[in-house]
Amino acid sequence: MHKKRIEEILGLIIELYSLVSRLEKLFTGRRFTPDGHLVGSLGEVLAAYGYGLELFPSSHKSHDAKAEDGRLVQIKATQVRSIGLSNRPHHLLVIQIQPDGSYREIFNGPGNIAWKAAGKVQKNGQRPISLSKLIKLMDDIPFSMRLQKVVT
Repeated sequence: MHKKRIEEILGLIIELYSLVSRLEKLFTGRRFTPDGHLVGSLGEVLAAYGYGLELFPSSHKSHDAKAEDGRLVQIKATQVRSIGLSNRPHHLLVIQIQPDGSYREIFNGPGNIAWKAAGKVQKNGQRPISLSKLIKLMDDIPFSMRLQKVVT
């Protein structure tokens, strides 16, 4: 992934959150948080660049990317307090995108750990798990089992 394209994305994220802030000031009490496909795609691109991942085409079943060591990776990006898992990923990377275009790593480890800790299947077919639970689970994952950042 080209550094120039990532730098442009970071600038666009800052603009996007500036627009969100303006909308929320115009319509007090109404939230305009970007979510869904937009946040997911932004997260996939940021994670691919930061961790040196090869992205699969959009809507690929179960996994979003492949790591240099061959691990299949599901990337979840969020703005809220939980994520939903539709299936058990080989490796799970969860990030929280910040308004300045940076991101916070929430979980980076074997997918079965998160899968076992997730709740029951909901009507949407997903098993929810809170970011706070993922952060606690992350404490027990050895550094050697995590994807390593290639760009900081």
